[in-house]
Amino acid sequence: MLNSKQIAFLKAKSHSINPVVYIGFKGVTESVINEININLNAHELIKIKIKNDSKDERSAALNLICEEVQAQPVNHVGKLLVIFRAKKETSILLP
Repeated sequence: MLNSKQIAFLKAKSHSINPVVYIGFKGVTESVINEININLNAHELIKIKIKNDSKDERSAALNLICEEVQAQPVNHVGKLLVIFRAKKETSILLP
């Protein structure tokens, strides 16, 4: 579980990154989860852009994604989601 200082640090880091996964109107599918896993393994901190217009559905998608890939939600602003999963060894991002 991330503490507030770690979340603030990761939010600041996420400003400079671009979305690497795009979720269309079909929602969170198996292929989307696989793509998120690949990117989390490579980068630890990723930004996801979701097309859904409903804030409740975007929040539900964020929760589902985090459960499926064992990641922590960092930020949810509009249609952008930011998640973090530390690498198995040691995290390169967290202080």
